[in-house]
Amino acid sequence: MSAGAVLTAAPAYRLGEYHAFESAGQPFLYLVPSGAIFALDTLGREIMERVGERSRARTELTAVLLSRGYQQTEIDNALNELEYAEVIRYGDRAVEQPAVPQLTFPLQRIVLNVTNQCNLACGYCYEYSADKITKTDGKPKYMDLQVAESAIDMLIRESAQRPKIHVTFFGGETLLNFPLLRAAADYATRKSAEAGKHVDFSLTTNATLLTEEVIDFLSDYRVGVTVSIDGDRELHDRMRIFHDGRGSYEVILPKIKMLLERHRTNSIGARVTLSSGVSHVRRIFDHLTGEVGFDAVGFSPATANPDRLYHIGTQKMDTILGGFEELAWEYRDAAVAGRQHGFTNASDTLKELHTGISKAYSCGAGLGLLGVGTAGDVNLCHRFVDSPVGKMGHVIDGGIDHTARQQFLETHHLGARTDCHTCWARPVCAGGCYHEAFIHYGDTSAANLHYCDWIRGWNDLCLRIYGEISIRNASFLDRFSEN
Repeated sequence: MSAGAVLTAAPAYRLGEYHAFESAGQPFLYLVPSGAIFALDTLGREIMERVGERSRARTELTAVLLSRGYQQTEIDNALNELEYAEVIRYGDRAVEQPAVPQLTFPLQRIVLNVTNQCNLACGYCYEYSADKITKTDGKPKYMDLQVAESAIDMLIRESAQRPKIHVTFFGGETLLNFPLLRAAADYATRKSAEAGKHVDFSLTTNATLLTEEVIDFLSDYRVGVTVSIDGDRELHDRMRIFHDGRGSYEVILPKIKMLLERHRTNSIGARVTLSSGVSHVRRIFDHLTGEVGFDAVGFSPATANPDRLYHIGTQKMDTILGGFEELAWEYRDAAVAGRQHGFTNASDTLKELHTGISKAYSCGAGLGLLGVGTAGDVNLCHRFVDSPVGKMGHVIDGGIDHTARQQFLETHHLGARTDCHTCWARPVCAGGCYHEAFIHYGDTSAANLHYCDWIRGWNDLCLRIYGEISIRNASFLDRFSEN
């Protein structure tokens, strides 16, 4: 070697970023940067153990594995595969966070808040949350047809080349403005067809105003329906009451059963809002599926500041996770047997895991989805309509404010949410609900740190269930990629 020559060390392997879990005795890795799930064989496990002991160059690692009795070809194949998946990586290069994009994302869905009025006075309603203090000032109680048609025109115009678009009807209590629903659905169907697009509809209701006429409309237009209901009479009537204090359970039960009997052209699901006094997951699920007749039930904690009486504290959240876990393993048993199970929290998460979702944004709000208030204001989503927070234009006066929308996408992208950069669950969470963040921290771009442990616990559980299904009945998972 000549004088002055510089020795360059061979690049060394180090472990990539992953979350390890085990299912049915099989080790798996959830690969954080890509959102992929990777099953480890014996050789892969040994490679990771050796690299985990200390960083090793490929030649050194190969020599160790040859001495362990592995063949050169299988070592090369395993290393190449692990490199490609970034289970092992060269050097000290930091994990790259996704870049904040400069884009105009085609609109796919609008949520029409057709009224800000409701015939119930639910104790946890976010219509009375901190961002809605001036909500009703100068705003019409009901959306008119001009606003609805302008919103639909905006959706078609801003959807670019998307062949399918979606309109969701929301409130208040959506069915208080039923005449507008009928007219808007007819208009959207006609105008979408003229534009060469297909439009789907969905609706959320408290079920108090369901009639045969309404249900036949929902069936004719193939409207997917979400019914807000919190369990049996005792639990439901703790929060979901009329303005005079009467519980609403006895009113809605026969109407829901009529809906389930008459409407069979699209899905009908129950949405349960969990609160400090309503956290009985198993009891609620059994009642809504076994006694009421829903095929699908989903649960969501009420959005609330910690000083609210209905706020769910850490201890109650742990109890809820226990209830979720019981239903999730029951979902596993059904999946292994080839049967569908109605716990939508599990099916939604398993679908995201199976399809390799790696989110840059926590949801579609501001991205492919926008909300429209009764006066025509365009907002981030249905939770922010008629709020000064997240305003992005007006359906009649100028349409979408693309500058405001782009600014939102830049400041709320996962790459800009530094609190999330070291969390292994960020591909399926991306920081959490913007409205939840605003209520807790006064900032829609803040990560929902109060839910982090819960989210990680839930996703670890779903990964273990996913692993078991993939081993014991992998064909069941095909339904998650059909669409």
